[in-house]
Amino acid sequence: MPTFERINRLFPVWAILLAVIAALVPEFFTGLAGYIKTLLVVIMFAMGLTLTKSDFARVVKSPKPIAVGVLLQFLVMPLAALVISRLLGLSTELTIGMVLVGATAGGTSSNVMTWLAGGHVALSVSMTMVSTLISVIATPLLTLLLLGQSIDVPVLGMLMSIGQLVVAPIMLGMVIHHFLGTHVQRVEPALATLAMASIVLIIAIVVALNAGRLTTLGPIVALAVIAHNGIGLAAGYGLARLLRFDTRTARTIAFEVGLQNSGLAVTLANQFFSAGAALPGALFSVWHNVSGSLLAGYWKHRHVSHAPPATATPRR
Repeated sequence: MPTFERINRLFPVWAILLAVIAALVPEFFTGLAGYIKTLLVVIMFAMGLTLTKSDFARVVKSPKPIAVGVLLQFLVMPLAALVISRLLGLSTELTIGMVLVGATAGGTSSNVMTWLAGGHVALSVSMTMVSTLISVIATPLLTLLLLGQSIDVPVLGMLMSIGQLVVAPIMLGMVIHHFLGTHVQRVEPALATLAMASIVLIIAIVVALNAGRLTTLGPIVALAVIAHNGIGLAAGYGLARLLRFDTRTARTIAFEVGLQNSGLAVTLANQFFSAGAALPGALFSVWHNVSGSLLAGYWKHRHVSHAPPATATPRR
């Protein structure tokens, strides 16, 4: 299906184009806000169609990448948020917002970007689920340690959201793949195009919904969010390779560490702090989708190594 493949190669272009249009004319997309969850379900279902039980079985048999990814998630991101805020002299409320973003679990967008980048989807989904469960304790604990503020995380809501938006559609897709696997393989490029179109539309809707907030943000806040996201992606990939994980696994860990559940951060900021504290999360929601799309598009066409990085041969 060369037509679909050509469309898929331009994924970063579509993402930026729709984001710019949404920023200029947000009214085109704000009315579609109610469809974000539906679009996520479509993406997860399409991903599930490409997965099998053996994909998750391999993850269970080798849990080290999950442990490393989740550990980096709750070490790198909250500490990076605090350091960046201090270095750039952000106000107290903006610092709170940055730390809240860093202290949350990985977002569902990490699963999508992993798939589009040729990463390990089963591993990504497993890490998101594990980090979400751990965040029930980790997010309020990190917030208390770094900010001296206590918050209550909406545990039931988070778990129900993961179940409805991630687990259920992926499992349904896997069941269909089990019975119709041969037919599914023939339309995989079309499935990727469907997922790509859905994530591009989600990006446009998120940008449109935050267009008013984005105009109030100064360049320092934008720099802080971009640096935070960049550190997460770079640290996730770099440390995974340093620990001798293969390229596919390293890409997966990079997205899991760098792409946060910023929607939850915005909710917590509005509930426990102030509208100003929600600004970093709102901007992160926009930026990590754009940066993730660009990186996924770049990695998609780079060679995927299934071997760990080579070590230097000692001289005799």
